[in-house]
Amino acid sequence: MKKELSGGCGIAILGSTLMIIIFGIIAVFNMRSDGEAGEGFVGLMVLIFLLSPFIYWGYTLVYKSLHPGQPVRLTKNVIRYGGAGLIAFGVLMAWAVLTNSHAEQTPKPITEIAQEPNEPKDSVVITEVMEGDPYQELDELIGLESVKEEVHTLANFAKIQQQRKAQGLKVPKMSYHLVFTGSPGTGKTTVARIVARIYKDLGILKSGHTVETDRSGLVANYVGQTATKTNAVIDSALNGVLFIDEAYALVPENASSDYGQEAISTLLKRMEDDRDKLVVIIAGYPNEMKRFIDSNPGLQSRFTRYIDFPDYTDQELFDIFKLYLNKNQYTITDDAAELLKNNFSHAIATKTKNFGNARYVRNIFERAVEQQANRLAAKRSISDEELSLLTKEDIENAFKAR
Repeated sequence: MKKELSGGCGIAILGSTLMIIIFGIIAVFNMRSDGEAGEGFVGLMVLIFLLSPFIYWGYTLVYKSLHPGQPVRLTKNVIRYGGAGLIAFGVLMAWAVLTNSHAEQTPKPITEIAQEPNEPKDSVVITEVMEGDPYQELDELIGLESVKEEVHTLANFAKIQQQRKAQGLKVPKMSYHLVFTGSPGTGKTTVARIVARIYKDLGILKSGHTVETDRSGLVANYVGQTATKTNAVIDSALNGVLFIDEAYALVPENASSDYGQEAISTLLKRMEDDRDKLVVIIAGYPNEMKRFIDSNPGLQSRFTRYIDFPDYTDQELFDIFKLYLNKNQYTITDDAAELLKNNFSHAIATKTKNFGNARYVRNIFERAVEQQANRLAAKRSISDEELSLLTKEDIENAFKAR
């Protein structure tokens, strides 16, 4: 009876510890999707270390029940199977850590994001510097010819001034801060990222990353907190570009008292204190941005260079749609393409101030793909060609579904 009790207790202890370790392994793989598999593995190792006395205790109980009166030792089977298990465990954990999804994420070139990235979920988004030639990516953007010319002119001027400075010649005081004006979806965020990389290439900025934010990322809800919040965002943008979208929202119309003024005062002070390592680009609708700049003499003196982003033409909207097709491995029938062009022409002719431009195209593309899925879902066998083809019916339904 004592022998059976000892063996049962040992098996229960070993089984319990094994289940805890298995749950730890599952936790590591769950954390892998969030990019935290490495931290999870360290935690699992600590857990196993803490459980090791119980593992040994359970083994001794089982061994004594099977070999009464003998000193406890590791049997050949335990060494063989335990060693194999440890090797398998090591390989499994190494694979989990090395394929950590967060660690393997690499940013796509800007030209693959079809003009304008998806709206960020957070009020502050940091975009690190990506590989590639920023000048080439600028030139490859669809439309925006006047914007490209302005950016190239700015880059050429800055380059020559840097050379004059290097050779000991006088250099006129120059502001690298910019105002981007235009409707939503015209590529302002994309170009801001490219400008940051050009500034790094010219030696104006050391990092060239971009910190993208708006009013919600700068203004707090209580007195005295806005300066702290704004300073924290500016600190993250040092040696790079701070891009403030819809900057005019910092000064709401007909607002007698607003914390946005505190954010502006903090920003202007930091632009002076950190003038050699901070570039600010503000963006928004043309009229609203003019009102915003005119509201403060400090803004007027620091933001002297404007770049206007025109709305896309119907042909440019169609070219952006084709960019989505190519990037996502889709094709389109001729009659669907003709319908798409006609609808884009109508959209341009009847557009309002809030017309989304490239975002509008992205929405149509996503709706068309959804409508294709509805059309194909009932079929049992679907060819690769059918999976990749958007038809006139898909395009029609995409516009109806908006």
